[in-house]
Amino acid sequence: MKKILLILLFGALISSCSSSKVGNDNTKYFDENNVEISKSKFNRIRSTNKLLDTPGDSANHKKLTLREKSGKITNRVLLESLLEKETNQEIDSTKPIVIIYYPGKDPCHSSGSATKESRKVWFAQLEDGINQIAQTKPIYIYKNNDGLEKQDGGLTWYKDPEGIVERLFFEYHYPCSSFVVISKDGNYISYFGEFAKDYVWEATQRMNK
Repeated sequence: MKKILLILLFGALISSCSSSKVGNDNTKYFDENNVEISKSKFNRIRSTNKLLDTPGDSANHKKLTLREKSGKITNRVLLESLLEKETNQEIDSTKPIVIIYYPGKDPCHSSGSATKESRKVWFAQLEDGINQIAQTKPIYIYKNNDGLEKQDGGLTWYKDPEGIVERLFFEYHYPCSSFVVISKDGNYISYFGEFAKDYVWEATQRMNK
């Protein structure tokens, strides 16, 4: 009798664990249009690296988002004012604002073999291209400077003033860094996640018209 009870108890424990696993596996997946899709389709689209995954509307939701977004801000003057105060430098209102944005430490930042010297060269080339296109320099903004010493490339980074850059352009913490280019009229192009120099140059050219 005791043996039977032990068997029944063991079986109940296994059933409970299985049910728990099934119950906890309730993540829902959505495409960039907020349409629910299967996990396999979600992972297949994400693997192309054309879209990023971000938190959805609930804790158990994951959503795909396009890596490039365009729009228009209604008050570029306010953005200029806050950036000028934080950086202690004047911003030319007739030229595009180029912002490189660091959201904070993440696995993307923590990996890779780039050195401070190679980053310095990379950013120098980036700045040279931007200067040739629009005769301006990028502004380096961070939300959280944890881990930034590995990424800075000898640059001067500034705290996001009043969180305005995040609020206007970066809804989520996108992996690595992102950038945004704002035209003199307030139109902008933002790009989420790790990017190549060419993307910044192209966006600057488009926003410099």
